[in-house]
Amino acid sequence: MLFSSVAFEQLYPLCFLHILLLLPYSSFAQTHISLGSSLTALNDNSSWPSQSGDFAFGFRKIGEDSFLLAIWFNKVTERTILWSANGNNLVPEGSKVELTSDGKFVLSDATGKQIWMAESSATGVAYAAMLDK
Repeated sequence: MLFSSVAFEQLYPLCFLHILLLLPYSSFAQTHISLGSSLTALNDNSSWPSQSGDFAFGFRKIGEDSFLLAIWFNKVTERTILWSANGNNLVPEGSKVELTSDGKFVLSDATGKQIWMAESSATGVAYAAMLDK
């Protein structure tokens, strides 16, 4: 079955989400993000880049004190966003995304209240990584 280019464009960013969480011993492992690692929305430099630096996952500052948790092209001037979490809803400064000790990506506000969690059926997650492919 052939997919239309519109369907592909809509599904393409989701591929990054599926490859973001890796199972242990993956042969595609590059730069590892350890369990318990986190990023805090404090400036526009809060991100985890892919090994080549072509892509990044983290917080993009939108407006004065608001941030978007997203994946973007990292080596282009405009840093085009490919995917965003939380239904494109902005989060306040001080919000945090964490790869928890049990392998879940959780976004919480500055008070620690959970805002969003990545849906995943993966078990036994040992780390995460941004892949270039």
